[in-house]
Amino acid sequence: MKTLRCIIVDDEPLARQGLQGYVEQVDFLDLKAVCKNAIQANTILQQEAIDLIFLDIEMPKLTGINFLKSLQNPPFVIFTTAYSEYALEGYQFDVVDYLLKPISFERFLQACNKALRLIATSDTNEATNEDYIFVKTDKQLVKLNIADILFVEGMQNYILIHTEKEKLMTLVPLKNVFDLLSETDFIQVHRSYIVAKSKIEAIVGNQILVGGKHIPLSTRMRKQVLDLLTDGRLLNK
Repeated sequence: MKTLRCIIVDDEPLARQGLQGYVEQVDFLDLKAVCKNAIQANTILQQEAIDLIFLDIEMPKLTGINFLKSLQNPPFVIFTTAYSEYALEGYQFDVVDYLLKPISFERFLQACNKALRLIATSDTNEATNEDYIFVKTDKQLVKLNIADILFVEGMQNYILIHTEKEKLMTLVPLKNVFDLLSETDFIQVHRSYIVAKSKIEAIVGNQILVGGKHIPLSTRMRKQVLDLLTDGRLLNK
């Protein structure tokens, strides 16, 4: 599991103490500094590579929002504040989450898990253009960029890898391919199909539309697949 290097920025001693206690309970968080204002935090960012900031908004000299505006390439941010009126402005900065004080540990952990997923996805996307596998087919090894894969179809001991341009058949079990692909980017939707999440166009009944083709969605796996695909992205009543 990836470790997130984080800092706490808050002018209230009790708030800093409470957040530090929470951070110490989350095994994938590595606390690098506890800052009482944005000026101290700015110094830390010049010295350390930070993945995540727990950032208060109402602080003297420089507010959390103005501090965020001053950063060219800010880390991921979770706002921690006692003022709900800043929520809309906060989300305009595409922050991970907005925690309203007093913050429960359950809510804190939920925000941290979300940050972990987003950062893992960000890291994967940065490496996408360089990620590839070699596929043995027709007595040759073909280099295949993982980003080009639409879905993988299992057929007994063979698999058929579908891309927008071609299909590659090779003699390996489906499980072997799934072990090579990132769970962040791919999902198994049926015992015979693995699909690239970013290439999914629609979910229609027990079928998934990807690359203009209808892929069966297992009844047994349907709820788990829908939960993973729509997590935080479902527009509903």
